[in-house]
Amino acid sequence: MPAFNIADLFELVADTVPEREAVVCGASRRTYAELDERATRLAHALQTELGIEPGDHVGLQLYDSVEHVEAMLACYKARAVPINVNWRYVADELRQVLDDAGARALFHEPELAAVMEPAVARGPAYESLLAAGSATRDFPPRSGDDHYVLYTGGTTGPPKGVVWRQEDIFFAVLGGGNPAGPPIEKPEEITRTPLTNKALRLRAFLPPDDPGPEQFIQLSLSPLIHAGGQWSGLATLLGGGKVVLYHERHVDTGVVLSLVEREGITSLNMLGDVSAVPLLEELRAHPGRYDTSTVRLLGSGATMLSGDVKAELLERIPTAVAISEAVGSSEAPVEAATVTTRSGAPPRSLRFNARPETAVLDDELQPVVPGSGQVGRLAVRGRVPIGYHNDPQKSARTFIDIDGVRWTHTGDMATVEADGSIRLLGRGSECINTGGEKVYPEEVEAVVKAHPGVADALVVGRPDPAWGQRVVALVQLADGERLDLSQLDAHCRPHLAGYKLPRDLVTVEKVQRSPTGKPDYEWARRIATADAVG
Repeated sequence: MPAFNIADLFELVADTVPEREAVVCGASRRTYAELDERATRLAHALQTELGIEPGDHVGLQLYDSVEHVEAMLACYKARAVPINVNWRYVADELRQVLDDAGARALFHEPELAAVMEPAVARGPAYESLLAAGSATRDFPPRSGDDHYVLYTGGTTGPPKGVVWRQEDIFFAVLGGGNPAGPPIEKPEEITRTPLTNKALRLRAFLPPDDPGPEQFIQLSLSPLIHAGGQWSGLATLLGGGKVVLYHERHVDTGVVLSLVEREGITSLNMLGDVSAVPLLEELRAHPGRYDTSTVRLLGSGATMLSGDVKAELLERIPTAVAISEAVGSSEAPVEAATVTTRSGAPPRSLRFNARPETAVLDDELQPVVPGSGQVGRLAVRGRVPIGYHNDPQKSARTFIDIDGVRWTHTGDMATVEADGSIRLLGRGSECINTGGEKVYPEEVEAVVKAHPGVADALVVGRPDPAWGQRVVALVQLADGERLDLSQLDAHCRPHLAGYKLPRDLVTVEKVQRSPTGKPDYEWARRIATADAVG
């Protein structure tokens, strides 16, 4: 009997729509049948040629490719655990992750061999290994208790592996077999999704008389080594959709928009303003060059979209019926979510609709009162991770029990508005203490970035002898724009309390962010401090 296990569920879908395209990357394409057979061969080869056993960890230091998807599925088929490894790591970083994970094997790109060799021994070539495996699906029974592990980006220290049960990640993140309605109750019911409504993941956003596209075709600008890319990819495959992978190492907006046109993308996932703004600049610069008429849904994860950016996205991609945003982390994938539609309220940033599983808790682990203005930490209950791999102390701090209910206690600070919506303030570790008042960078950044002359911005605290810290805005100006502190103050003052206003302005050529859009606050603090000394 199949279980709520990623491999079991994928095999059910592959048997239902074997000839449908499943994954595309550059010139490489795989149908569901082809993807399933190659993953099966590779899974057997992992067992027979490399001695991989159930529960073993296998590193994947791979670019986005069909082989990356095959290797990930092969691990699940063999009941091994794929470990995402950033291909940007140098040898010491690679060794740290592989040692922490206890990895038994590593898939890597040929051009990364020089980085890989100081850390691990060389093994067989990918296609040779795959050819050695049987195409017969004769695996022992799998379980929903099999592990899914995702290594974090290490924004507050070395990367840590977040450990989930596969059944929990399926229902918490991957759609539960029915993204537009109640989750399925039996694994076999997942076959209804690709057959009864090929674009089921769009159903919740479409008018009743709109049948939607023939197939849900997903392009995510988050790579498979990160949560957003993995989750959107797996959710699409488990719904019978097509995953289109971006094949370049660096994002070129012209290539992205050409890919949208060529593959008929129906859902485009971005990384907040860091990827949305360049896309809009390309559309503005070349009106009519790109056909985006197949796009029905826009999404964003990792960081939030500014209100004016959302408004322009809906204007320039008129076939998009909604923009879906989710705020979360590897530990709590969807803490809060919001949907912006053409007929709804004006686009806004920082405020999200609370989910039933989400709460903002005070220091006593009690829910904050809506409309009170009290600041608390976001927390999520229900299907949450088992813990961190090899870190029981951090697990105990993050995954807590409240009256017999298990919660993920995040580091995201927030308040609850009178209408029940959640206003995000940012990570508690980045909080600025100025004159005894707390300032959360993301709240100020959202206002600063709304200035028409600002392309991007970060806000940090700088030591101040009188106030403890002073608020500093690091601003990347839009092309041809100028901005001084008095102009920024005039823009921000109507929207922020006086103690939250930037007291200094530092212009930079480019705001530094990770490839997934996460702000580099350490860099920002160094720049802000150096500017004060200079």
